[in-house]
Amino acid sequence: MTTASPSSSAQGAREALAVRLQHLRKDAGLTGKELSARCGWHPAKTTRIQKGAVLTSDAAIRTWCTACGADDQADDLIATARAVDSMYLEWRRLHQGGMRQAQQDWYALHERTRVCRVYVSSLPPGFLQTPAFATALMEQITAFQGTPDDVAEAVAARVARSRFLYEGGHRFVVLVEESVLRYRTAGSDTMRGQLRRLLAVMPLASVSLAARSTCKPFGRKTRRCRCGQTCGTALSPSR
Repeated sequence: MTTASPSSSAQGAREALAVRLQHLRKDAGLTGKELSARCGWHPAKTTRIQKGAVLTSDAAIRTWCTACGADDQADDLIATARAVDSMYLEWRRLHQGGMRQAQQDWYALHERTRVCRVYVSSLPPGFLQTPAFATALMEQITAFQGTPDDVAEAVAARVARSRFLYEGGHRFVVLVEESVLRYRTAGSDTMRGQLRRLLAVMPLASVSLAARSTCKPFGRKTRRCRCGQTCGTALSPSR
């Protein structure tokens, strides 16, 4: 099984759309400020769009494409944006009565799955989350959605999936982006606990876990990266 929750799929699709828009700007030889001036809006809006932090309207996409001299790509990008909107609507539908039921459904799916392959770009997969991390995350989601607060029950159902890491007959292959390790979803103590959790499961025979670095080394003889630091993958592949 290759897992992708509606929320992670929607966020991944939004980020992919943001990357396409960013590439259009770069291909046009424009800076963020120059594109903002052509579009007639504040540079902060351009930044939010390029980070995938907002759902981009049809009008904004057409304006962006016109500013980049790429009107022929507007219709395809708008279709993609509408697909992203549909994913978020599905996510809200699943959570309209709270998150407990959705988490219990995921538990049942993992129970009958023998090989689970996961790629995540923003958050650790649910079966690797600590109770504190899952609680902080779900409280934010509940507040944002305005859905019934059943966080305690949902967290219990989510972390219960971790039992399959220790039972025979289940294998988990996980690839995370470096941003998963750096994004501050909760307080410092909770984040430290979550990182320790990831390190703790790496030796397990059932887990293959690796993190992909976002930095690009520019020297063959050193590990120094374009960000100015000595970087690499934050977690090494296990098995």
